[in-house]
Amino acid sequence: MKRTYYLLMAIAAGVTAIHAQQQEAGSGFEMRTTLTFQGSYSHQDSNTADGAMRATFYPTIKFSDHWSIDGVVQVHSQPFFFEELTTGAHGVRTDLLQARLTYARFWNNKSIAVKAGQLSTAFGSFGLRYDDARNPLVDVPPTYGYYYDAVTMRGLTGAEVDATAGKLDARAQFTNSSPANPRSVFQSDQYGSWTGGAGYTIKQGFRVGVSGYRGPYLDRDYAFFYPGEIAPKKLPASGVGVDVQWGAGPWNVSGEWQRFVMQYTAIPNFVQQSGYAEFKRTLGPRWYVATRLGYLRANAYPAPNTYEMAVGYRPNRNQLVKVEYEIQESPVIRGTLSNTLAVQLVTTLKPLGFAWR
Repeated sequence: MKRTYYLLMAIAAGVTAIHAQQQEAGSGFEMRTTLTFQGSYSHQDSNTADGAMRATFYPTIKFSDHWSIDGVVQVHSQPFFFEELTTGAHGVRTDLLQARLTYARFWNNKSIAVKAGQLSTAFGSFGLRYDDARNPLVDVPPTYGYYYDAVTMRGLTGAEVDATAGKLDARAQFTNSSPANPRSVFQSDQYGSWTGGAGYTIKQGFRVGVSGYRGPYLDRDYAFFYPGEIAPKKLPASGVGVDVQWGAGPWNVSGEWQRFVMQYTAIPNFVQQSGYAEFKRTLGPRWYVATRLGYLRANAYPAPNTYEMAVGYRPNRNQLVKVEYEIQESPVIRGTLSNTLAVQLVTTLKPLGFAWR
């Protein structure tokens, strides 16, 4: 028993030393991992109560101070995301969210990074917080998601340039398909889409930003591609958005406003507008409370308002427990049938890696 204990301690010490060495080295490999176990209760799902898990892996290979390859691989059981509660999907799904080659350079208060491969969309700001350890709530804001949403959380194949100069940041991205309908490189109906954005940090903790995208979004197998419609490549989708982040003391506030137009000829254009405001208040070293108030408006269906309320507790530095209750409200929702209660246990594993220089 003692031998096993000392062996485990030696392995842990070795991993710690390797990780410290990798942090100081100019090249090496690192793997970060976030594990989430979730329980939910909602009448949106036929099972009413569900248990689910999500594992997000972040492998990074650093070749030098300028060149690196990094990725994001997501594995989750279904239903996990709130929008999956109504799909009837059950099983395990794996998504390659990012797999990109990056070249970066830094000069004083300036930087530039060129990326190519599988990328997250450059539209909006919530995509930077999709990890459960960074999202203070459980669900995601309106328009973000994985199924027929205006801003996909899935990866898009393309290239991107990011730049910063003092308080200004900017990004430009070209992808093989639209953030409104991500397409694999092995699928048909791929048409280039442009996305861009910029932000300005007014003072430390206070940033405002804008973003937009435009490009064909339909494919011939799309659920909303109707008979008699013209070629998908002639029908672009466009989106514009404004985002704000502010933090001071125990408060963190963020919000976005977005508007989207999906063009058609067989039916009227689909127009969607949404916004949300998110508030987080830290109550102490371990506790916080958070809420997100969001709305969605569309010209084709009665879209809901959503109200999320959550309490977070940190048992230790690597774990987070969240309890959330979400209310959905619209003229076609009866009572509490679309409300959801969820509990999450989020564990951030210690990074593992090694250096070769």
